[in-house]
Amino acid sequence: MRMRRLRVGAATVAVALTVTACGFHTSDSAKARASAAAAASLMARIQQGSKLVVGVEFNQPGIGVKDPTTGLFSGFDVEIANLIAGRLGVKEYDIEFREIVPSNRETSLITGAVDLVIASYSITDARRAMVGQAGPYLVTGQQLLVRKDDDSISGPAALKGKKVCAMTGSPSLKTMQQKYGAKPAPFATYTECVTQLLNKAVDAVTTDGAILLGYASSQPEQLKVVGAPFSTERYGIGFKRGDSATCAALRQALVQIFADGSWIKAFKQTLGKAGVPTPLKPVVDPTC
Repeated sequence: MRMRRLRVGAATVAVALTVTACGFHTSDSAKARASAAAAASLMARIQQGSKLVVGVEFNQPGIGVKDPTTGLFSGFDVEIANLIAGRLGVKEYDIEFREIVPSNRETSLITGAVDLVIASYSITDARRAMVGQAGPYLVTGQQLLVRKDDDSISGPAALKGKKVCAMTGSPSLKTMQQKYGAKPAPFATYTECVTQLLNKAVDAVTTDGAILLGYASSQPEQLKVVGAPFSTERYGIGFKRGDSATCAALRQALVQIFADGSWIKAFKQTLGKAGVPTPLKPVVDPTC
């Protein structure tokens, strides 16, 4: 009987030790998971002194341009990136710009190649299923770019029989042809389209008004944007999906730059050089 009681006591101690050990193990695992989750947040990394890597366009006048001689960046999206970074607590020398193109925006965010994408990146449900998008920081829409001395085109209704250029595969070309009777003229880039326009090989270029304003602002004596937008595009800031802390910080930063006048100043110094009025400040979405 004594031996049996000792065995029961030993077993009880063993179970208690096992439970205690498991308890410590569970607690350590929870802490590790919490630490990993915090490290995954862009805001946590910024607070730890990490650089901020922003994907921008390198060859889009008025939006995002890298000067090949100086290596300096300019454009409305670049200004927005600098303003947002400052509100997030990032010093200017801790911002790294990397080139982004439409085909790799989501992939670059998902893989962590960039922390943010600020590159005329329209907010859509399909994109928000893959990445986070805070904003909008600009509301634009499809418009027309024409030569400054051409008063025959004031909007899409005047396009019948006119040659209209857009990027190859752009759905706007099909719309121009089917809805307005224009003759489509596809090219690989909008820069090529603008060259064709200046050479009088086409009559108009169509895409987002913000992009067209970029070209017009770089050559205001030769180009102008005409007509009201006939679609709606809401430019947002892309980040890794599920990062709620970054979503909240970006939303707050946007509200701040709208309120303190820096957003208006950024527009006037870039796209506003096309001679257009400053647009209304957007209302930031409650979610990302």
